[in-house]
Amino acid sequence: MANIKNILIVSFVIFSCIFTPVICAAAENEIRIADKTGDWGHPSPYLAYGRGPGYLRMHFIFDTLVWKNETSDFVPLLAENWEYIAEEEAYVFNLVKNAKWHDGEPITANDIVFTIEYMKEHPYCWVVLDSVDRGEAVDDNTVKIYMSSTYAPFMEDIGGTMPILPEHIWKNIDNPIDYTELDAFIGSGPLKYVDFNKEHGTYRYEAFDEYYLGRPEVDQLIYVKTGDAQMALQRGEVDLASIKPEMAETLTKEGFVVIGGPHYWNKKLMINHNTEPLDNVTFRQALAYAIDQEEFVDKSLRGYGIPASYGLISSESKWASPNVPAYPYNPDKAKEMIESLGYKLNNGMFIKDSEPLEFTVLVSMISVGGQSTPDRDGEILKNQLEKIGIGVDLISLETKIIDQKVINWEFDLAISGHGGIGGDPKIIYDKVIQVPGTKVNPNTARYDKCEELNDLINDLLHEMDPVKRQEVVFEAQNVYARELPAISLYYPTSYYAYNPDAGVDWFYTIGGVSKGIPIPQNKLSLLVLNTNKGDIGDIVSGTQTPMQTENPAQATPLMPFLAVFAIFAAFYIKQYGGNRKQ
Repeated sequence: MANIKNILIVSFVIFSCIFTPVICAAAENEIRIADKTGDWGHPSPYLAYGRGPGYLRMHFIFDTLVWKNETSDFVPLLAENWEYIAEEEAYVFNLVKNAKWHDGEPITANDIVFTIEYMKEHPYCWVVLDSVDRGEAVDDNTVKIYMSSTYAPFMEDIGGTMPILPEHIWKNIDNPIDYTELDAFIGSGPLKYVDFNKEHGTYRYEAFDEYYLGRPEVDQLIYVKTGDAQMALQRGEVDLASIKPEMAETLTKEGFVVIGGPHYWNKKLMINHNTEPLDNVTFRQALAYAIDQEEFVDKSLRGYGIPASYGLISSESKWASPNVPAYPYNPDKAKEMIESLGYKLNNGMFIKDSEPLEFTVLVSMISVGGQSTPDRDGEILKNQLEKIGIGVDLISLETKIIDQKVINWEFDLAISGHGGIGGDPKIIYDKVIQVPGTKVNPNTARYDKCEELNDLINDLLHEMDPVKRQEVVFEAQNVYARELPAISLYYPTSYYAYNPDAGVDWFYTIGGVSKGIPIPQNKLSLLVLNTNKGDIGDIVSGTQTPMQTENPAQATPLMPFLAVFAIFAAFYIKQYGGNRKQ
């Protein structure tokens, strides 16, 4: 009897040791996301890196007035409803009444008014406020934004992208680019800032218990820098990761949910149009004829992608022009066009004024989501250009180094890429004209030499009639493709996979997150419909069926052990407890 009793005690201790970590993990619902780059800047509006991953690191912490759900419909965030008063050229937003900042202070209309004023004084690279005159707090929960001129992309570009700042903190910050104190990370979003480790490239967030749309269904969210995101997923080290397209079927069989992305990201050739002969539109067109997009898709993407439109906007966008000029691969035509500019072929190399025609080409292996993915883009471009008589010196560098060189005009040609081409057509403005007073975007051509294109860009920003605006957008793409401030090469077909047992159903947002970020990390994925959340199910995922949360008592991994232990205990009591009475 003593032996049986000791066995039961030892068994309980052993099983407790085994299951305690599992139980704690279940209690602490932690979501981990793999990222190859790691450092995308501090997750605060003015400190986040200017590419999409930088904005996503920030968007969990800072909410906007409205947001886009899975189907790209605008849904309430800080504003529960809104209207546009055409005769006053003003937007009225009625705010939710229970919203708080992460430090417990209430959010009021004054915070929205302050944010507009602050970002006018300190331009924020993701938002253009040139058409906004002022904001007015009608009362604590109502803000009216008056426009100085019409602005067609207002809802996406300002309402759904501008992070609202807490006035009580930011009114004391004179230089937002250098401010890294902890209160720079106080926002109103579903997650609170915990830590950013620049050296290791890790981010840590925790749930905001008093979030006005209901506490998110995760306790912590962590970005993990990893060399091989897919392997990290398969080893159980992360819950969401980008994967190789050819592994989609295998990972599905292993129990992961695989989601394929739309073609809202383009690899493109940046051009320094301040130098000869790249400043000549005929020469840039010759480059387009010399480039075989299909070869890039076949060899660099292994067939997992499609050739890009020369009009910048994704061919899958509702805004895509049906008449964008094309440059079918034609090396002979490319040579003829270059010869028309005074160049002569000599031993297979173009020469002019005794100088060979050659370029330094910067190459980064950036791909969707800012991930670094090995490709053959540089090698392919070099072979194609040398075939028609242009010398190429390839230099491979990290994306951020190339970005800085492009910003400083320290390049001839650069292979880079970006998303945003599936959202509002304002992307043409963003990638052609540098937003005045803001940090230079490495994907912006800074090309203002074509008055026709300048006028069309201005019109697409201010034309409020949807039919007329679409006509303008179509023509802007056509002229862009003629001028070629940059040359889009291809759209990769990207895949992400996630562990469904982790409790978050990730999704791609049609048109992209915010103003077009093609990464399946919409923060609405973290807000799951519970019976006490009313209409939030409509906010969360559009047509997606909300995930049902299990009863924690039913889901705990301790239950099987307790059942087995109970059987042993009952057997012990029956056999030996009874004998002791006798």
